Amino acid sequence: MALEKITTVTGRGVYVPGDDIDTDRIIPARFMKCVTFDGLGQYMFHDVRFTEDGDEKTHPLNDPRFEGASILLSGENFGCGSSREHAPQAMYRFGIRAVVAESFAEIFFGNSTTLGMPCVEATAEQIVRMAEIIRADPSAQITVDVGSSTVTCGGEVFNVTVRESAREALLGGRWDPIAELLEADDAIRETASRLPYL
Repeated sequence: MALEKITTVTGRGVYVPGDDIDTDRIIPARFMKCVTFDGLGQYMFHDVRFTEDGDEKTHPLNDPRFEGASILLSGENFGCGSSREHAPQAMYRFGIRAVVAESFAEIFFGNSTTLGMPCVEATAEQIVRMAEIIRADPSAQITVDVGSSTVTCGGEVFNVTVRESAREALLGGRWDPIAELLEADDAIRETASRLPYL
């Protein structure tokens, strides 16, 4: 069965400012002792959202105005640091379905794409403007359009960059290579049966 073709993602936004937000900040290492990724969402940005006693700190993700936001805005080199797949997995399980940032670390970008979570690049000025819109109206809808390489925020349209490899994979429903392998199981077995060394 083919994967869903991801053409657009629409939801409310939350701005988490900062450059070089690394994967350890997104999901601290001590929460990675798990057999599956289920439940990781509750630990997303844990150490910048909560004190050691578990009390909430002032953070955009704790602001009730942005509760349920599914599109995250941020700065340069988002997802840098270690290559842990747990970071985009935690974000996805928290409810994030797309990320708009100035740039992305390569491995984070790839791991996000294989979850069907588009990562699109915008300029610093564009992100500041989007942040202004959602601060003024937290209910403002954001649409990330993979096909047209645009982000519409509160009625304003921004031309952004969607990397061609990710764009093709998302639009074609070919964003998860493991699912593709499973889908091709019969063909793989048939080919393997014809190979003399197997």
